[in-house]
Amino acid sequence: MRNKLLILMASIALVACKNGGEKAAKEQQPAVKEEQSAAQERKFVEEPVFDINTNMGTITVKLYAQTPLHRDNFVKLVYDNFYDGILFHRVINGFMIQAGDPLTKDPNAAARYGTGGPGYTIPAEIIPELKHKKGALAAARKGDAANPNRESSGSQFYIVQDEKTCAQLDGAYTVFGETIDGFDVIDKIAAVQTGQRDLPVTPVKIVDIVEVIQDDAAAPADSTQAQTK
Repeated sequence: MRNKLLILMASIALVACKNGGEKAAKEQQPAVKEEQSAAQERKFVEEPVFDINTNMGTITVKLYAQTPLHRDNFVKLVYDNFYDGILFHRVINGFMIQAGDPLTKDPNAAARYGTGGPGYTIPAEIIPELKHKKGALAAARKGDAANPNRESSGSQFYIVQDEKTCAQLDGAYTVFGETIDGFDVIDKIAAVQTGQRDLPVTPVKIVDIVEVIQDDAAAPADSTQAQTK
């Protein structure tokens, strides 16, 4: 009789544990949903516009629909606040300004600036008609010897300051957007004093990057979620 009673009590405890676990799992579901990238919740825009807010002013860029892998990756990183506090670590007046390396958040890692990223690359989306014009937004990458497929860095990008000197890069790097406002800020950043490895002596920082909300008419009727590869 005593053994039967113990078995019955154990069974009741197991049922209670199971029900409690299911209840806890259900209660946690909203929290998991909230932790999803905000990029997945945004309204899809074929050619989104972003303000790159720096400590020297704002550069407004538009991303291209022709390069969806780069567009959607940039959107994801922005909504994950990946770029907040990152430096322009390579600035060459008369050429371009480059940023996007998370290592630049650590002053002690200065010797490795330019080598960091999110841990992945993006397949090349080199479109012949997308040129390195003034203000073009393009993806940095490793050289052809180490990177024959010309895959792009997962986060590093550069903005063209002089289209004549950057024309040599046409057809070799993925151009995935263009500047629509803030050309003077590009020139201001390009003109700063730099030291070793073209690093600005006085830090030029991305404060944050914010999407510019466009009119509904500019977006398709459905709301496809942005995804990254």
